[in-house]
Amino acid sequence: MAISIFRPSVSLPQQFLYSINPQKFSSISVIRKKQSFLRCASSDSAPPPTRQEMSLSVGMYLIPHPNKVEKGGEDAFFVSSDDGEVIVVADGVSGWAEKNVDPALFSRELVANVSSLVGNVKVNDDPRILIKGAHAATSSIGSATVIVSVFKNGILKIGSVGDCGLRVIRKGQMIFSTFPLEHYFDCPYQLSSESVTQTYLDAIVSTVNLQVGDTIVMGSDGLFDNIFDQEIVSVVTTNDDVSNAAKALADLARNHSVDTKFDSPFSLEARARGFDVPWWKKVFGMKFTGGKLDDITVIVGKVKTM
Repeated sequence: MAISIFRPSVSLPQQFLYSINPQKFSSISVIRKKQSFLRCASSDSAPPPTRQEMSLSVGMYLIPHPNKVEKGGEDAFFVSSDDGEVIVVADGVSGWAEKNVDPALFSRELVANVSSLVGNVKVNDDPRILIKGAHAATSSIGSATVIVSVFKNGILKIGSVGDCGLRVIRKGQMIFSTFPLEHYFDCPYQLSSESVTQTYLDAIVSTVNLQVGDTIVMGSDGLFDNIFDQEIVSVVTTNDDVSNAAKALADLARNHSVDTKFDSPFSLEARARGFDVPWWKKVFGMKFTGGKLDDITVIVGKVKTM
């Protein structure tokens, strides 16, 4: 992933999670409960209709790049236990390694700073404000793509800078998808330590009303570069357990990433952008194919009644 330098824009919680020892890392499933509504009605009037209380069951799985296993990769993520249900995934930009900078440092600090802002009244459940505060507090050299979601009272708010992604599946159909923001192929928008960088103002913000039974799939580009949306739907609909679903998606993405004959989302996009085999190989019917080796972070959440 390339480093971008473009136009300017005007205490870790217990639930902070990232890969530092992948040999000991395993999928985790947790239940998140929503804060109940307080209602007041006079004794001689019918009570108003109540909104269904929801909980979110979350499973997580991370597979580092084969060459980055010992340090745990360069992705970082966080799932809160507060009623705001904050989830964040950040992907350290690997191009910094060419400058002798560990790309994992920026993404991990950025995610830690998001976690420290959870519950801050000034944030007001706004993913863009979370991104703003976390970026401002990050002092490490480097850059990262990031996606933040806030789930509260049945509403999912999403803020994204770059090519980490999120999908929503309902009754076997994908009803929502984020899209990557790029300067050019394989150079996504990114938050950076450089004075000229993208900021929270560049984040794409979306809102989705969720229902009981809906499933969200959130991850780094290592997932979405190697798996098609229809494959995501298939895996999610055949795995009721969120931890099993997260692992199955990560394993499938890893298998595709090392398959040189698989025509992946990454290879399709590369050819569409003009990156292909030399002309003389095309004469023999050859084309650029294969997945993309990368860190693969997968978070699967399923909305349930409490």
